[in-house]
Amino acid sequence: MAEELKVIVFALGQEEYGIEVDKVRTIERMMPITRVPKTPAFVKGVINLRGIVIPVIDLRGRFGLEETAESDNSRIIIVAVNELEVGFIVDSANDVIDIMDDTIDVPPEVVGGIKAKYLSGVAKIGDNRLLILLNLSEVLNRSEIIQLEQFGE
Repeated sequence: MAEELKVIVFALGQEEYGIEVDKVRTIERMMPITRVPKTPAFVKGVINLRGIVIPVIDLRGRFGLEETAESDNSRIIIVAVNELEVGFIVDSANDVIDIMDDTIDVPPEVVGGIKAKYLSGVAKIGDNRLLILLNLSEVLNRSEIIQLEQFGE
């Protein structure tokens, strides 16, 4: 029997993506980000969120997509990856939806310029809407997690 999966829907450009709700801690408006030297270009820096220092990553940069200026709709989605909290900058965070796991297909090799290793699947919603589901453990690989953990120390 198919199980229901709750996901937060967010946008990068024209594409819609999803992250499982239980991996998301909070969604914040854009706030000042402190740059950290000697980090990959997609690591924008750190924020102080209620006394906790959280590294922030621009998902557009992570996926090799063209970076754009922030807008009023830009958000930072705070996710928990292997007990590390990380913020993802996205163009907008739209809503929470339920999808049935039997509507999720294996991702093709490349979707919208993003390599399949970063994706856990593609969900069909309705007749003409696709939702790309992120594989958070690959979006932040092991060595990057170790590097980011050092920010919090």
